[in-house]
Amino acid sequence: MWPDRASTGSFSSGIRLFAALGGALLAAPIAAALLLRPGSGAQASPASAAPAPTAPAPARSDFPAPPRGAVVFSRQLGSDALALGVVPGHGHVLLQASVVGPQGSGVSGLAVAFTVQGARRRAAPCGPGCYRATLGTMGPPPSVTLELRGGPATRWQVALPSIWPPRDASALLARAGRVWRSLRSLSFRESLASGPGHAVRSTWQLQAPDRLAYQVSGGWAAVVIGGRRWDRSPGGERWIASPQTRLTQPIPFWVSVRDAHLLGTATVQGRPVWRVSFFDPDTPAWFDVALDRKTSRTLELRMITTAHFMHDVYSSFNATPAIQPPR
Repeated sequence: MWPDRASTGSFSSGIRLFAALGGALLAAPIAAALLLRPGSGAQASPASAAPAPTAPAPARSDFPAPPRGAVVFSRQLGSDALALGVVPGHGHVLLQASVVGPQGSGVSGLAVAFTVQGARRRAAPCGPGCYRATLGTMGPPPSVTLELRGGPATRWQVALPSIWPPRDASALLARAGRVWRSLRSLSFRESLASGPGHAVRSTWQLQAPDRLAYQVSGGWAAVVIGGRRWDRSPGGERWIASPQTRLTQPIPFWVSVRDAHLLGTATVQGRPVWRVSFFDPDTPAWFDVALDRKTSRTLELRMITTAHFMHDVYSSFNATPAIQPPR
């Protein structure tokens, strides 16, 4: 079964708007998506209802977190999470590749190399799933190329921010978090994958102070209102009611923020946005978000972590139809 999110400002390590949906809050906030875990006494969705990625693992000593001060980038690599951390220095950059397997442990034994401004250097292991090298620079480096062999081979060229070192974006994220909590309602579309061939799409509606509804494409649906929830099986017509731990909504999808940097500007849904990346050590996960430059609303979010590769697109801010009990 799929996890859900948390209700008290953090997610749960297997629960998306969910933690409470499963009965127990865990420390991590993983935006998952798909099948909310029914509350105590509720009828659980069968594990076979949809592809079920491994729930994100809590922070652990063998998780290859990026070095402090790093500008972070991340992506899916097969069933693994791949991240690049770039720490600016005077005349050099410290580079770290982080590779996390489906069970939450760093993947060791890989051959990793970096290229910056034409100079190439092999990385040295710095722990499970951690590979580092330092390369000299002449002025702002335009990009970093990461080559990886020994697992799923890849050559990943990452464009660096045009302003180098990039601006700290902690204040932008703090403002975005306040905006999340001030919303009366919003909707979003989500794509969540655990690996090649295992992806699920869903739609969500959130309404303050404690209502949500979701529909998995071709799968389960649920409505949660205060201390009550209703679940409907794929293709079913009957809604099954059950008790539910009260959820506080809306809340942002991250628990904590470290090394937030402004990557640049872009346009999303026709609106100018700030592109910001950061690492959440409490999930743990890498995030890349698009923040509306005028309203500070989160318009788009990508999260990469253990067996969870998520993309959310947000809309209908304070204009989502009221969530009502199903009939």
